[in-house]
Amino acid sequence: MRRRNLIILAKPPRMGRVKRRLAADIGEIEALRFYRRTLDATLRRFGRDPRWCCWLFVDGGAARWPNHLKRRRQVRGDLGDRMDRALRTPSSGPVLLIGSDIPDISAWDIRTAYRYLAGRTAVFGPAEDGGYWLVGIAGRRAAPNLFRNVRWSSAHALADTIRNLPAGACHALAAVRADVDDGPAYKKWRDRVASKADDDWPSTGALSVAS
Repeated sequence: MRRRNLIILAKPPRMGRVKRRLAADIGEIEALRFYRRTLDATLRRFGRDPRWCCWLFVDGGAARWPNHLKRRRQVRGDLGDRMDRALRTPSSGPVLLIGSDIPDISAWDIRTAYRYLAGRTAVFGPAEDGGYWLVGIAGRRAAPNLFRNVRWSSAHALADTIRNLPAGACHALAAVRADVDDGPAYKKWRDRVASKADDDWPSTGALSVAS
C-alpha cells in the first residue's frame, strides 16, 4: 500500500490572526476560543493516527506546536498557492489536505476520502457555503494548476476548482461539512452541539501560544 499523507493547514491561535470574519460577528475572544479548541481537537484526533503520515503546515507566527508532527512553513501567496505547495510536498502516495477550523471532521471522513481517492485524480469535501473543507489528490504530480483563478471565500470556490481538473480526470465528493466562518454558521453549529456538555471539548493541551 502506498503511504498516505494527511496535511493540516494551521495558524497560531492568536487574537486578530484567526477567524476574522467570525470575530466580526461574535467577538474576537469567542472566535479565538472556538479556533483554539477546534485546532486542538483536530491535532489530537488526527496527529497520531498510524493510518497516515500527518503533516502540519503553519502560517507565520510564534506558537509551540506538537513535536511529533512533521512541520513545514506555509509559502507566501493566496490560499491556492499555499495549498498547492503543501499538497505537492510529500514525495509519494495520496495526499489529503484539511483546515484546522472545521469542528465536525472525523476519522471516518478521512478514511472515506482515501477510499474515494483510489482510482481517481482528486477528492473534495464540500462545505455548506460552496467552498470545501477537504481536498485530496492521487499524488504530487496529479491535477496541476488545480487552484488557478479560484474565487476564494465565495460560493464558487468548489466549482472553480473542479473546472481546473485535467480533461478526463475523475473526482469524488465526500460528505458535506460546515465551515464555521461567520455568526450564523457559528450559531447553527452551536445549536447542533447544545446538548453536549462543555467538557466534551478536549482541554487545550496540544499547543500553546508563545508569549
